[in-house]
Amino acid sequence: MACIYYGNIAVILRILHRAIGAGICQPEDRKKGASMTTSSTSDATSKPASTRDAGDSGYAKDLKPRHIQMIAIGGSIGTGLFLGAGGRLAQGGAGLTIAYAVCGVFAFLMVRALGELAIRRPSSGAFVSYAREFLGEKGAYVTGWLFFLDWSTTVMADITAVAVYFHYWKSLQVVPQWVLALGALILVFVMNLMSVKLFGEAEFWFAAIKVATILIFMVVAIWAIVTGAPVGSSHAGLANITANGGFFPEGFPIVFALTLGVVFAFGGTEMVGVAAGEAGDARRILPKAINSMIIRIFVFYVGSVALMSLVLPYTAYSSNESPFVTFFAGLGVPYAGSIIQVVVLTAALSSLNAGLYATGRTLRSLALAGSGPKIAGVMNKHHVPAGGIAITAALGLLGVVLNALLPSDAFDIIMNLAGIGIAGTWSAILVTHLAFLRRVREGKETRPSYRMPGAPFTNYLSLAFFVIVVVSNLVSTSGRWTLALFAVVVVAMVVGWYAVRGRINDQMMESIDLADDQPDVLTPEEAARDAAKFEVGDRQ
Repeated sequence: MACIYYGNIAVILRILHRAIGAGICQPEDRKKGASMTTSSTSDATSKPASTRDAGDSGYAKDLKPRHIQMIAIGGSIGTGLFLGAGGRLAQGGAGLTIAYAVCGVFAFLMVRALGELAIRRPSSGAFVSYAREFLGEKGAYVTGWLFFLDWSTTVMADITAVAVYFHYWKSLQVVPQWVLALGALILVFVMNLMSVKLFGEAEFWFAAIKVATILIFMVVAIWAIVTGAPVGSSHAGLANITANGGFFPEGFPIVFALTLGVVFAFGGTEMVGVAAGEAGDARRILPKAINSMIIRIFVFYVGSVALMSLVLPYTAYSSNESPFVTFFAGLGVPYAGSIIQVVVLTAALSSLNAGLYATGRTLRSLALAGSGPKIAGVMNKHHVPAGGIAITAALGLLGVVLNALLPSDAFDIIMNLAGIGIAGTWSAILVTHLAFLRRVREGKETRPSYRMPGAPFTNYLSLAFFVIVVVSNLVSTSGRWTLALFAVVVVAMVVGWYAVRGRINDQMMESIDLADDQPDVLTPEEAARDAAKFEVGDRQ
């Protein structure tokens, strides 16, 4: 049975590859000299960066091309779609597709800016390291802690989603939601303490299952719409929109107000920049992984939400149940709801897995610079930043507490705060890219051939959009509470900077000899040596 199951996934992935050119199943042994088009250009001949970040030392670069491809896919498909889309559809109706499309475009522009920086100098510190290089340690501090806010709150949202998913089955409803949330956190925490290769394999299969599920949903939904099949108490078709208040049944303002939640749904697209630092050949595989992201966004997100609007009235959806489960259960197929529930459970675990991975690397970069807790700089024998991962997991316990106190509202509260963190992180990436472009104009840097389209105009346009998204919280009571909570976070960050600025290590960026560029892969002995060299406790 297992062979049949994985075989079906492989077939689905091949279909996806042929249909949208995502490059999911491309061979790992493709020759490095293979030529590409301009939109997917290898930067092997571009001038590399003349510096490196000391925080990148100690990692074993074991992520393979197929891992990076799937991390790029999995990062842009997560809890925000598999759970959050149901509640947002129930509030805003079919007009939500517009919010997904607009946010998707700006998410793609952001990741192209990040991709240009990552191809120039792949780094596990990613945007924190790039902010350090072009904005200084204060910029790295702000970027890193905004990203930590983003993913630490996302971790809380993900364990909440896991608990909500488990409560789909009546036999598990007797188990308190906080117990299920705690179990999910412990499981993924242990997985992340193992090697990065194990993380890559886990994320590969998590992402494969997510992609297969969405494709199956889209095929079945299109069939239901074409045939007018009964779904729940209605029939699939355009009438589910026209007979239920039209495209904006609750008005356009509510769709605008839901935009922050949509930004949360796209949180994780920046994950590919972090993973690039532990990839064996980042400059070759990143362009294709990033370029295909815009197609995935419109096929998976916009396409899925549009189909959801057509197969059921928007009032049929709920914030307490995955819209995929609502649809398949409404078809009346035996056990279909339970099967899909298991699948969307893996989506939440995937996002949780990625959150611990990314924050661990970010916190280590901050710790080595002196702007983060020293324990975050500790690497274990598997070349994994165990200290940073443990900190995020510990904060995840706040999500467990929230599930115990406010089980019905936990997901929405956390999701809005995470959305602000994501908007802040993406804005920091765009500002860093602008600083890089300024150095280019001054003749101090050379842009790689893989570039953000329309820069710097698209940088400013994207920044204006993210500011509007955050300010849109003022239109709702819950949004105003979210902004108030974020104001507390900002004050804490300001106080934190003045507390750590006296111990900042401003020698993190090291000059390297371009004639003797760093190798793509560290041996275990080299990784152990470098980890010991830059251990936090040894820094003067």
